[in-house]
This record gives sequence, structure tokens and C-alpha cells, in this order.
Amino acid sequence: MGGFPILSLMLLVPLVGAVACLFAEAKTARLIALVATLIDFALGIVLWLNFDVGGAQWQFVEKVPLFAGFSYALGIDGIALLLIVLSVFLMPICIGASWNSITKRVGEYFAAFLLMEVLMIGVFAAQDLYLFYIFFEAGLIPMYLIIGIWGGDNRIYASYKFFLYTLLGSVLMLIAMMWMVHEAGTTDIPTLMSYDFPAHAQTWLFLAFFASFAVKMPMWPVHTWLPDAHVQAPTAGSVILAGVLLKMGGYGFIRFSLPMFPEASAQFAWLIYALSMAAVVITSLIALVQHDMKKLIAYSSVAHMGVVTIGLFAFNTQGLEGSMIVMLSHGLVAGALFLCVGVIYDRLHTREISRYGGIAINMPKYAMFFLLFTMASIGLPGTSGFVGEFLSLAGVYQISTWVALVCTTGIILGAAYMLYLYRRVAFGEQKNADAAAMPDIDKREWIMLGALAAAVLWMGVYPESFLAPMRKDIAALDARLARAAPQGDSHLKIGKPKPVEEHAAQGGAH
Repeated sequence: MGGFPILSLMLLVPLVGAVACLFAEAKTARLIALVATLIDFALGIVLWLNFDVGGAQWQFVEKVPLFAGFSYALGIDGIALLLIVLSVFLMPICIGASWNSITKRVGEYFAAFLLMEVLMIGVFAAQDLYLFYIFFEAGLIPMYLIIGIWGGDNRIYASYKFFLYTLLGSVLMLIAMMWMVHEAGTTDIPTLMSYDFPAHAQTWLFLAFFASFAVKMPMWPVHTWLPDAHVQAPTAGSVILAGVLLKMGGYGFIRFSLPMFPEASAQFAWLIYALSMAAVVITSLIALVQHDMKKLIAYSSVAHMGVVTIGLFAFNTQGLEGSMIVMLSHGLVAGALFLCVGVIYDRLHTREISRYGGIAINMPKYAMFFLLFTMASIGLPGTSGFVGEFLSLAGVYQISTWVALVCTTGIILGAAYMLYLYRRVAFGEQKNADAAAMPDIDKREWIMLGALAAAVLWMGVYPESFLAPMRKDIAALDARLARAAPQGDSHLKIGKPKPVEEHAAQGGAH
């Protein structure tokens, strides 16, 4: 790109659009938001096409020193690239989903979404520790407003709960960051990723960061804010919350906890496994008994994030790659499922599953898309859901067969609650005349769902295009973790332990 500041431009475009929306009429604000998000999506494609897979780890780097060691520093590796592309892909869909459903304070609504885009890109592109923290925490503000102003009847409770849960954990992270800067003498994230912090300090640093990332994921049992936030948020708010904001916790583990505190990560791997297994099983069982479609999908998100954390702390390439693909896939699939709920909610103004039934008769196109995303959520081969879950399970199987077994039961439960949901909504007898009279999806909805369907199938059929950009970064992280990787039960083969020499030759990892 010849030094062109494309990352700064991607931050500037939605920021200017947000300011313009504040002073525009409703119709104009919609157009401004759509144009701004489409420009950023085009820039995201340019970013992907110009990313050198075999080149330097950090590319498109911009750095302007400001004060006291703090810098405006941006740059991406393959992991950040994919999450940025996911963000800019979902944003125009969110604008389209809000086109007709938002009728009050329209300019402020779209300004909040554009500001959200600025902050999401900033989180994944920041290379300065404090700059990351500013973007990471500021992202709470527009989502708090989106839920609190344009949400459902119980929106104030949900917005406060969302804000307090996610903010309190981050105070500890800020204290840890200040100690790290004092210890290492730099705020540069790539430098800190290779810095060897004292082993005794890593324990406390890991727990401080864990307090923030666990809530953001969200991990069980600090997940209770998520169902309330999803139920009360407008459709587009749920799409971007599930699609991108939940991924910031996983990104934090990959960018900070694992490379900066490898010994502590291995020390607390048992805790991550326990919480993740509980999330996969318990929230799946809770999802089975839900009557609200949004709440069911929200609990399924917690279960999928459990698969992500288990893969991350498998300390091997398959687990790390699988976790990244699960995050990308979940961003697409969960966003699409919330969009599917929004489509019929706009028609009937209820999310109660019992109010529907047999809508495949009068909405066959909608039922087709809903079925595809349901199968992708389950992990059907040929869809994006299969690739990530297979890699994550393959990775964790090398560490512990028991953890892999529990995670597999969660996938079986996932098939149960998603197919049960689909059967009650799309199939069966049409008992409600208003549901039977709903029109099928229009052109706008077809474009949004079609774009998501194409991405889900692309990732499922040709995952290499998503694995290739991050493979080098995952390998570097795996090498960093090799010295601290915990021993699981996979070193036992049919009751016979591996010879010591063989275990040592493999770096003690598996």
C-alpha cells in the first residue's frame, strides 16, 4: 500500500459519518450510515487483498508518538485482519436491518452504530496498550445507548446490567496494564507479547485480564448480562453484539493473556476447562427450555464461546486455529440467526416461539435461510460451524479426552435445541392466522440474509482462505506457548505412558 494510512482512514470514515448523522434528517441519516459502512467494507476488502500472507507479522503499521510513552499506534496481523473484515462486513447489514424498524431519534441511532464501528476496528488495530484500553472500554458507550434508548420494555435494566458487568472487570485490567508498562518500560503491544514477565507476577496479571475478558466473552457464570442485553436490544444491536463484541474477549486472550502470561495461562488452564465445560453443557440445557427465540440464541452463544475458550487453552495449533474459526463463524451465524428473528419480529412483534408454526408454507424463502443458519449453528459439514468446532475438538482431544467428550455432548445438545426451535417455528400446523398471513422476505431482507449465507458456505467449503492469513501468527503463538503447555491425559496411550524422550522431543506440549 506504499505507506498509505488505510487503518486510520477506516476509523475516519465512520467517525465523519457519525457526526454527519447527528445533524441530518432521518432519511438522509440512513443513507449516510449505509454509504459510510459500505466504504469501510470496501476498504476492508482492499486491506485483505493487500495483506501479505508470507510477509512480516505486523503490517499497515502507523505510529505517531504523543506523550509520556503513549502513542497513536495501529497495525494488524492475520488474526486482527479477519476480525476487522468481520466487523466491516456486518455493519452494512446492521444498517439495513434498522432501515424501517427504527423510527425515533434516527440520526442518533445511526451515529451510535457508526461510532461503534470506529471503536471495534480500533480494538483490533491498536498496537499501543493504552490505546487498546480506550477503544476496548469506549465500545461500551454506544451499545449502552443502543440498548437503553432503542431497546425493549425492560431496556434500562438490561443496559445498566450490561454496562456494570463489563466495566467493573476492566478496572483490574487497567491496573495490571499500568504495572506492565512500569515493568517493561513500553506500551508497545508487539514488544510486550515477547516480554518475559516474572512468573510470580504473571499469576496476578492473568487474573486481572481474565476478570475483563471472561465477562466480555462471556464465560459462565458471569454470562447473565448477555441474555437480558440480547432480548432488550434492537435487532441490529443483537447482531453486532453477538457478531463482534463477544469476540473482543477471545481476541484479548489471544493478544494478551496467552502470549504475555504463558506460564500463568498453563497454571489456570484447569479453571478455563472447568468453566468452559460448564458453559457448554449448562447453557445448552437452559436453551432447550426457552420460550423466547432471542434468549435461546443468546444462551447458545455462551455455549459456543465455551468451545472457543477450550480451544484457546488447548495450547496447540489445531485448538488455536479452531477457536479463531469458531469466533468468525459464530459472528456470521449468530448474527444471521438474530437477523432471522428480527425479520419475523418486524411482522408479528413477538419473539414467543409458540406464536409461530408452519411459516415455511407462507414464507418459504425465509424458511430456507433460517434452516441454513440453523444447520451452521449445529456444525453441519459444508458450513462454517463444522470447521471451527472440528479443529477445536481435535486440539483439545490432544490435551484431554474427557474435556473433548464433554464438549461433544454440548454439540449434541446444540443440535437438539436448534432443531427443536426450527421445528416449532417453521414446521407443523399453522394455528395462528396472523403468523400464517406474514409475507415472505422482501428484496432488502433477501440481500442481507443472502450475503450472510454466502459467507457461511464460503467458510465451510473453503476454510483455507480464512486459515491462511492467520496461520503464521498462530504458529508464532504456539511456539511461545510450547514451553508452558500443560500435560493432559493424551500422553497416555492404551494405558501406557509415552517414553520420557518422546515427550521431551515434542516440547512437553502434547
